[in-house]
Amino acid sequence: MLAAHHLGRQFLPTYSSKFSRRDFTLPQLFACLAVREQMRLSYRGCEALLRDAEHWCHAIGMRKVPDHNTLCRAFGVIVTGRRMNKALDELARWFTLAKVLKLSSGPLALDSTYFEPRHRSRHYEHRRREAARQEAARRRRGLGPRRGRADKANSRTRRAKVGRLPKAGFAVASACHVILAARVCTGAGGDQPWLEPLLYDAWRRVPNKTFTAVADAGFDSEPNHDIARRDMGLRSVIPPDVGRPSKEGTPPGGRWRRHMKKLLRTKRSRRRCGYTQRWQSETTNSMVKRNLGAALRARTPRRREREMLLRAVVHDVMLAPRHRKSEGRDRA
Repeated sequence: MLAAHHLGRQFLPTYSSKFSRRDFTLPQLFACLAVREQMRLSYRGCEALLRDAEHWCHAIGMRKVPDHNTLCRAFGVIVTGRRMNKALDELARWFTLAKVLKLSSGPLALDSTYFEPRHRSRHYEHRRREAARQEAARRRRGLGPRRGRADKANSRTRRAKVGRLPKAGFAVASACHVILAARVCTGAGGDQPWLEPLLYDAWRRVPNKTFTAVADAGFDSEPNHDIARRDMGLRSVIPPDVGRPSKEGTPPGGRWRRHMKKLLRTKRSRRRCGYTQRWQSETTNSMVKRNLGAALRARTPRRREREMLLRAVVHDVMLAPRHRKSEGRDRA
C-alpha cells in the first residue's frame, strides 16, 4: 500500500477537480484500489478490510476509511489507459534505477493471455471434467453423443466463447518478470497487430535500445520483423509458424522469416539466440493469475479491460519494494 501510494503521487494529480470535496487524494484512493486487487476483494470487502486496519490508512495520511461507492467511482477516474501507461512509465524508471531489468543479458518476452469474465466454482469445473470423461467413454464404445441440455450448452462454437473473453498482452523483462508494456481488448484475434505497440512502449521506457525481443508464433509476420529490426534497431526472434504449414522443404516467405527458420532449427541455436527465455512470459502470466486472480470482477467489457491494466500495474508494484533503497541511494 505504501509503494502504491508513492507511485500514485508520481503520476496522479492530487484531486480530480478543483471542486472536489478533498476528503481523499487520488494517490490515496489508488493505494486502496491496489490493495483491493492484491487481496482479491470486492469494494465492500475492501472497505471492511480497511476499517479493520485503519493504521494502514493513517500511514498514507487518510483520516477516515473511504466508502465502497467512493472506491467504485475512483476506479473509473483513476484506472484509464492514459494514466496506467504513465504508471508503467514510472515503474520502468524505478526498476531501471534498481538495475534489475538486465535486458542486455535477458530478452524482452511478449505473450498474450485470456482472463475469465467471471468466477467459476470448483464444483462446476469438476462436473465439466466428469461430463467430458463420460462423452469420451461413449465415443470409445462407438456410441453417439448424449442428447439433452448438455448438448445445447456445448453447441456454441469456440469462436463464440472466445469472442467474449477479455484478452491481455504483456511485454515482460525475462530477467525479473517486470511488465514493461500492456495492451488489452475483448474477444479473439491475432497477436500480430500488438507487437508494434507493445514493443514500442517497452523500447521507449528502458535505456537499453538494443535488446532482443522474443515472441511466440502468434506474433509472426514479415512487417513485424521490419518494425523491430529496421525501425527500432532490435533483434526479433519469432518462429515462422503462423498460417497454413508450407510444403516440406519449402522455405517461408520473406527474408526475416526464412532467417528465423534457420536460426531456430536446433536446440543449441534457440538457446544461443535467447528464444528459450520466452517461457518467462508464460511465468509472468501465471504469476498475475495466481497472485491477483484469473477471473475479473467487472461486469462490462470496458471496465474489464481497465481491470486488466490495473492488474499489470499492481503486479509491478508488488515487485517494487525490494528496490526502494536502491532508488533512495541513487537520488542521494
